[in-house]
Amino acid sequence: MSFEWKGVFPALTTKFTNKDELDLPLFEKNLQAQVAAGIHGVILGGTLGEASVLTTTEKERLVKFAIEKLNGKLPVVLNIAEGSTKVALEQAALAKVWGAAGLMLLPPMRYKADDRETVTYFKTIADSTDLPVMIYNNPVDYKIEVTLDMFDELRVCKNITAIKESTRDVTNVTRLINRFGDRYKILCGVDTLAMEELCLGADGWVAGLVCAFPKETVMIYELVKAGKIAEATKIYRWFMPLLELDIHPKLVQYIKLAEMQAGIGSEYVRAPRLVLEGAERERILKLINDGIAKRPKLEAGY
Repeated sequence: MSFEWKGVFPALTTKFTNKDELDLPLFEKNLQAQVAAGIHGVILGGTLGEASVLTTTEKERLVKFAIEKLNGKLPVVLNIAEGSTKVALEQAALAKVWGAAGLMLLPPMRYKADDRETVTYFKTIADSTDLPVMIYNNPVDYKIEVTLDMFDELRVCKNITAIKESTRDVTNVTRLINRFGDRYKILCGVDTLAMEELCLGADGWVAGLVCAFPKETVMIYELVKAGKIAEATKIYRWFMPLLELDIHPKLVQYIKLAEMQAGIGSEYVRAPRLVLEGAERERILKLINDGIAKRPKLEAGY
């Protein structure tokens, strides 16, 4: 399906049962909450989706299930995070077969590729498919920065059309726009910088806490794009303690706990991750529950 890299794209968590199997009914419940809130597409198999511990069969089931439930109304994007170009090419081909509408593409995993190797990796995968590709630029977590000069080299790939901006440097949005105009769509990939980057011209938000709080996330996006900054700021300030869960190494456990408390998820994760316990769990639960207790009333027609 044809779509725009624009709006709120949840990086959905993968729901598991207490027997470590896919929990598709719970996944559907969360997906329905996202759609009802007005999201613009979904991303599967990202960091929050615990991609590194999913089998290819599980990825296929998730993609096909999401496509079936969305019934062509919203794009389903599959993340590719592999250490081998060969395997990444296989994943890109499978995504097309399964019906995914686009790809989110990380640099090579585990090996710290240099600029030439990283650009070649991106080009090789993009040239193998006609699916639109969003490059995920997250040097903080994945140790490889995709520089402006590298994005300049990638312009030859017509289907590389978007950037997930996760450098944690809000000025990079302005640098990208100054250098490339509207050649690339820019989606903020860091929850705690989302409003700032949207105000600076980002086209969308690949969101994490949206998994637990879809209405508030979409409302911030819509208010900013409508120029209603004061109204958006009020929600964003309430949201910030929760959004900070997105920038912790245990973001998967933290956000899944928030989903559970919001009634649209569970805290089950797949090993080597473990469910939170003890003082850490109590601390994160208190933060989440305090946020829910103070949840703002969203007014229609803001």
